[in-house]
Amino acid sequence: MARLAASAVAAGLAFTPVTGNAHDPATAAAAQTSLVVTAKQQSWVFRDGDGREVTLRGFNVSGSAKLYENSLLPFRSTADAARSAQAMRDLTGANVIRFLISWEGVQPSPSTIDHAYLDKAVEQIRAFTGRGIRVLVDYHQDLYSSYLFNQGSWYTGDGAPEWVIKAGNYPKESCGVCFLWGQNMQTNEAVRRAAYDFWRDRRISTAEGEVGVQEAFLRQATAAMTHIRQRLPEQEFASVIGFDPFNEPFDGGLSGKSGLEWEKTYLMPFYQRFRAAMDAAGWAAKPAFVEPLAFWNTGFFEEGGLTTVGALGTRYVFNSHFYDGARMTVDPSPASDGVYDAAMNEIRDRARTLTTAPFVSEFGYKLSGSGSDRTPWMVRAMYQAMDSGVPGKSWWQAADAGGDVLSSTQWHWDAYSGRHHELMNRNPAKVRTEGDGWNDEDFSVVAADTSGALATRLDQAMLDRLYPSAVAGDVLAFAYEDLARSGYGGAGQQRAWLAVPSSMPGIAALVKDRRFGVLVWREPATAPSAPTELHLPASFTAATTVVVGDVATRAGLPASGPAAIATETGSSVAHRLLLRPSGAAPGTVHTALVVGAATGPAVTPAQLAAAAAELAAWKNQRFPTCAITQCS
Repeated sequence: MARLAASAVAAGLAFTPVTGNAHDPATAAAAQTSLVVTAKQQSWVFRDGDGREVTLRGFNVSGSAKLYENSLLPFRSTADAARSAQAMRDLTGANVIRFLISWEGVQPSPSTIDHAYLDKAVEQIRAFTGRGIRVLVDYHQDLYSSYLFNQGSWYTGDGAPEWVIKAGNYPKESCGVCFLWGQNMQTNEAVRRAAYDFWRDRRISTAEGEVGVQEAFLRQATAAMTHIRQRLPEQEFASVIGFDPFNEPFDGGLSGKSGLEWEKTYLMPFYQRFRAAMDAAGWAAKPAFVEPLAFWNTGFFEEGGLTTVGALGTRYVFNSHFYDGARMTVDPSPASDGVYDAAMNEIRDRARTLTTAPFVSEFGYKLSGSGSDRTPWMVRAMYQAMDSGVPGKSWWQAADAGGDVLSSTQWHWDAYSGRHHELMNRNPAKVRTEGDGWNDEDFSVVAADTSGALATRLDQAMLDRLYPSAVAGDVLAFAYEDLARSGYGGAGQQRAWLAVPSSMPGIAALVKDRRFGVLVWREPATAPSAPTELHLPASFTAATTVVVGDVATRAGLPASGPAAIATETGSSVAHRLLLRPSGAAPGTVHTALVVGAATGPAVTPAQLAAAAAELAAWKNQRFPTCAITQCS
C-alpha cells in the first residue's frame, strides 16, 4: 500500500497523463487496436483503427470481485486469469470483457491507495489483452457496501469501504420482507441513506479530515486510473475501451423529483465529474460507459434512461443492462423468437437519441433453482435480439429494419462457480460455497470440471456464436440461427427461429437443420485496409463451412483468398472468417450467407448456385446499391 501525497489529495485531479510516441511501433499498433465511437448514417457505432465497424461480445469477470475470499478481484491469481482468458477465447470467441474492481479494494483507508491491489488487477487485465480481448473496466457496487449489513443479514453488498460507512452513521439495516436482494434499494433505509449521501456529496469526518463522499470517490478513481494507465504498456492500454463509473446507480431517495429529473440533477453531473477525472488521468481518448437508473427497463415502471440529460456525444457510451424483470418474478412463460426485440430496440433508440453508441454490459439469468429451466432460451432470445431487432420469423422480409448489432457482456464468467468459501458479511457461521457465493445468485456460464478445466454450463452453441467482429464498411443487417437447445446438457428442444421464406427454396434446403448466419454490409467510401471478419463457432470447420455471396461462393475455406479462414488472436483452436471483396465501388452492398455444414448431406455445386442466385435477388430487392453520399 502507498499513502497519497497531501498535495495530490488537496488537488484531487493532480496527476500527469502518460503519452505514447507516435513513431513507436507499439504506439502504431495501439492505434489499430483502439476503438472510437463514430456516426453511421442515423446511429453511432464502434470502429477500430482500420475504420471497421466493430461488434464486441463477451462476459463480465466477474462476480467474484465482490468476494473477500478473492481479495475483491475477479481472480485469485494471474494464472487463474490467464486460464480463464484462454478458455473464454477458445470456447466462445469472446473479444471483450467487463473487468470489475471495487472502491473498497482501491482505497481501504481515507489516505491510502492500494497500489498492490491495482497491480494485481493490471496483471489480470493483461491476461486478456494479451489474447486479443478488449477490456471495459468497471467500478462495481451493489447495495452500496457490504459494511451496511449486519452479520446475520439475509443479504450483503459491495462497493464503498468501511471508513465511508462508519462516518455515515447509518441506521441498522433491514429489507423487510424481501425475496430478491435488489429490493434493498427500495426498502432498506440504511442502503437508501448511504446512496442518498453519495449523490449529494455529503461531507463526512474521517481520520484525515472532512471530505465529501463523492469527492473522495472521484479522487481515488483518478489515482486508480492514473496507476492503471502507467502500468499498462501502450498497445495493451489501447485494448482498454473505456471505464464504467458506477454499476447500476439507484437514487436512494428522489426528494420529490421524478426519476428523469433525478438523473439530470444528480447522475449526469457525477458522470461529467468522472469524465473530467478520466481526462486528468490520461484516459481522454476513451469514452465513459454511463448507466441510467438501474430499473429503467426491467418492466417495473421506474423512470430513467437518461432521457432528459441532452445529447451525450461520443465521449460517452449509453451503457444499459437488461434483465427480464417479469420472467424473473411473476411471468411463467418461456422465451421465444423475438420476445426481447422491443427491449433491445429501446436500447438502440435511446443511444441514437443520445448521439452515441449503445452497449449492453449485463444480461442473463440464473442457472439453478426455481425458474432456471427457462434460462437457456431466455439467454438465446437476448442474443437474438442483440443481433437484430426483428423476429427470426420475419427477418428475411424486414432485415433492413433490424438496427445495429449490439455489443454486450453477459453476466457472468466465474472461474470458481460452485466452489466458493465466502464468509457472508464476515460471519464465520455463514460460509457460502454454492453458485456465485453471493446473495444466493448462480449466473456463471462456466464451471470447472473434475479435471479443473473450464466448461460451459449453457449449450456452447448459444455462447460460441457467429458474429461480425469487424466489418470493413457499414453493417446493414445481421442475423444468426444458433439452434441452441432449450435445456441443459444436450437436453431439450432444438428449434429454428430464423425461418427462410418459401420463396427461397435453395437457401432453405442449404440451411435446413444447420446453424447459419447472414451478414449484409456496405462498402465504405475509402477502400478498406483490412478484411471483414466474423467469428466462427467451433462447429464451423475449415472443411465444412459454406460461404455464399458476392465476395465468394464455395464449400470449404482455404487459408487465403476472398473468403478464408484464420485463427483468432490468442487462440490456436478458435477461428474467424475473413472476407475480402475485390475492386468494389464505394456504396456497393455485399452479402454473405455462412453455413456450418458439418452435418447433413454433402453440399453440391448446384445447391450453391441456387442459393447464390436467391441471395443476390434478395439483396437487390431489400438493399439496392447506392452512391455512398446518397445512402440512407
